[in-house]
Amino acid sequence: MDALLRAGSESEPMAEELARLRTIADYQFGRSAGDALFTGDPEVRHTATGRPEQVLAGGERLVTYGVDGRFTLGLAGGERLREAFEAPRARVVVGEESAPFVREGKNAFAKFVQTADPAVRPGDEICIVGPDDDLFGVGRAELAADAMADFETGMAVKTREGAD
Repeated sequence: MDALLRAGSESEPMAEELARLRTIADYQFGRSAGDALFTGDPEVRHTATGRPEQVLAGGERLVTYGVDGRFTLGLAGGERLREAFEAPRARVVVGEESAPFVREGKNAFAKFVQTADPAVRPGDEICIVGPDDDLFGVGRAELAADAMADFETGMAVKTREGAD
């Protein structure tokens, strides 16, 4: 798939590259995620080999496109998904007592999870939000949604970036 995503070549204009990135986002995050993430005129930065690596908007990182073919969310991307999707989609809700820790980039633990998108699986990129749907951070789920609800110990979400 990376060969298909090589941009900067004469054979693939930017519009086609963004269309492919939108398709990948829809696959990873669900229908309409690509449109939510890549509205406007995002900047795509490439590796030396021409593979997309970072997608930015207004200088803020929306996503990083990993070598595994998946996106990791930046805060700006998490905010766009949070605004586009109705709760609880793509979210793990933690109590207000977790806000200062997650905002500092510390992990969210299962005992503080109030609810989670039932579709969350380990390894999923998600938004960490408070009870009022305020974005505290973005990260990678370490547990499935049902395990987050059942467990009293352990890390639920590895926070990638906190919203300070």
